[in-house]
Amino acid sequence: MSRHQDEDDERYYVIEEKGGGGVGSFLLGAAIGAGIALLLAPQSGAETRRDLKRRARQVSDAARDAADELSDTVVDRYERAKRTVGVKLDSARQAIDLKKHQATEAIRAGREAAAQAREELEARLAETKAAYQAGADVARSPRRSVSPPAPRDAEPGDPQAS
Repeated sequence: MSRHQDEDDERYYVIEEKGGGGVGSFLLGAAIGAGIALLLAPQSGAETRRDLKRRARQVSDAARDAADELSDTVVDRYERAKRTVGVKLDSARQAIDLKKHQATEAIRAGREAAAQAREELEARLAETKAAYQAGADVARSPRRSVSPPAPRDAEPGDPQAS
């Protein structure tokens, strides 16, 4: 490849601005066009002044219309954003209320379960105490149901025989 071809193959970038520039560019183009037309027009001074006033009114009207349109657009976007934020806030409040209700119900259910468990534990403890007391009472009482041992015959050399 020759050096001349390398220079032709260099990359180039185009930067474009999207949106928002249409009205401003139009007004600037209209003003420049009006100025050039006035400079090149073969008219008298009075006609030129009248033309200038008319075109200035047109540009002013166009600018006012563009400003009104922009204002309406800004107000519309503001109102839309305000509604969106309101909807999201309402949704968040509802979610918080739901979670709060669920937490309250869970706490209530937990308290009921704890109270029931306590009652069951106290009942078991009372049964255990009663059983222990009954066992202790049996252990303390003399044994009546067992008959005394029968006397044995004394054998010679038995120390109890004497």
